[in-house]
Amino acid sequence: MSRLDHDIHNCRALVVDGNPTSRSVLTAQLRDFGVGTVVQTGRVKDARNILENRHFDVVLCDYHFEGSEMSGQDLLDELRREQLLPFSTVFLMVTGEASYAKVTEAAESALDGYLLKPHNATSLGDRVLEARKRKRVLRHIFEAIERGDFGAAAQLCQARFEKRAPYWLYAARIGAELYLRLEKHVEAQQLYAAVVEARALPWAKLGIARSQLASGQVVPARRTLDALIGEMPQFADSYDVLGRVLVEQGEMQQAFEIYQKAAELTPGSVTRLLHAGTLAFFAGQSDQAMSALDRACVIGVASKMFDDHALVLLALLQFDAKDPKALQRTYDHLSRRMEKQPESRRLVRFQGVIDTLRTMQAKKVAEAMRMVRELTSEIDSPDMDMEAASNLIALWARLNSSEIQLDEMPSQVQRIAQRFCVSRASMEMLIASAQGTEPTATIVRETHASISATAEKAMGAAMNGAPADAVRLLLASGAETRNAKLIELAGLVAQRHHEKIADVESLQARARELSQRYCSQGAHLIGGSKQGGRSAGGLSLRAAPAAPAPATAQPAA
Repeated sequence: MSRLDHDIHNCRALVVDGNPTSRSVLTAQLRDFGVGTVVQTGRVKDARNILENRHFDVVLCDYHFEGSEMSGQDLLDELRREQLLPFSTVFLMVTGEASYAKVTEAAESALDGYLLKPHNATSLGDRVLEARKRKRVLRHIFEAIERGDFGAAAQLCQARFEKRAPYWLYAARIGAELYLRLEKHVEAQQLYAAVVEARALPWAKLGIARSQLASGQVVPARRTLDALIGEMPQFADSYDVLGRVLVEQGEMQQAFEIYQKAAELTPGSVTRLLHAGTLAFFAGQSDQAMSALDRACVIGVASKMFDDHALVLLALLQFDAKDPKALQRTYDHLSRRMEKQPESRRLVRFQGVIDTLRTMQAKKVAEAMRMVRELTSEIDSPDMDMEAASNLIALWARLNSSEIQLDEMPSQVQRIAQRFCVSRASMEMLIASAQGTEPTATIVRETHASISATAEKAMGAAMNGAPADAVRLLLASGAETRNAKLIELAGLVAQRHHEKIADVESLQARARELSQRYCSQGAHLIGGSKQGGRSAGGLSLRAAPAAPAPATAQPAA
């Protein structure tokens, strides 16, 4: 059989198929085409682990896997959401008639093509050849992305879309994702809207909602998502983004229900189980949280997609349930994760939280108090974030309610809340971390009210002709509390009224200084991402690894 193209011998391929016969046939056909390296596996879970750690030029993946909750489409979606699949990789889905409609719909977005069963060598060759041709045609775009020149890549995509040049639809999607990363929300929204007008594809409608959310248009984003879900109730990505909208609005119970629906649609998805479990925790649904987070551990605790904060939430639930064996098991999971990232400050803090819970469970009150104080001493550190704040509130609330009434607890909880009560949603998260226990919940509410009152007082001064006093009040309060809302508001007031403030430059410099120290970490809420570029419904903007590691999965015979 002739080679597909001149450099096919350098190609690395992965075949993912649960049927040994079908897998062997695909492997043999690829080898006959001249593919240099072919690796095969029969399980989706193994394929995910392989693709997380190694680069392949071509992936052939079956859609349906007998006995597995995860389909080939679920695998592709999760890799795409978590930026673990480079643009340069060709991903072809192999499907039977029953799944044909779903796969052809996916082929219009992130999928490079599909192969309908039963197939012959010619049809496989045609699909691979066409997909590799598209990669070559768009190579200049991918190269710009790999060198980090997202602006140039977006312009190339925009030009291809406007000219309706070959593969314009795929280029439009990449371009819109790039605009979102560059925070050019208007341009992204316009490009998505143009695709909707041309083809009315669901991913483009979702892109409009994502653009609206990214630019702060929360209400329009929710309307767009409600309409999309009404039209396509099985489109799981839309539930992910709607969940983020509801979190931003502080509607934790509704957000949990939405993420739970997404998890039900794709039961093999680690990230959606984590989202559902996390939101269940913050919505006070302990049983559902325990179930979802446990399930996520079973199917994905070794995966790069797994978020280690889930282990902290699981440990809190296990402590509340007085289950020392389960708590030890979770601690062991974290220890194994830390072996791979021993220098991670985030994981060290997580270990401190679970260590404290184990100490409290062993009734070592004095030692537990020392450990909580030590963790809380970092509250003014620039790298503290909402996640760490929630963990600290959870520890103080449980320590206070489980053994003795702690005189220092109110002041410590207030310190934490002063910095991180930047919105109603953040307030609700902190209260939920304490599982609504008193007096912790009351302290958080009163602190949030105090922060809001300071902001209102400053805005009143600005509107009454004293903007300099407003900025100074916000800066003084922001410096004292480290609260991002007050600090950022000081900068906005100074910018808006700069002509009326004599020493505006020094005040703006102070606002920038405080913002750089304390505002970069405080705004992250559940359902967003701690790593830039990842977003539900979005394509990966990850560059391919420079030097792929040798594959060690089951080699083809």
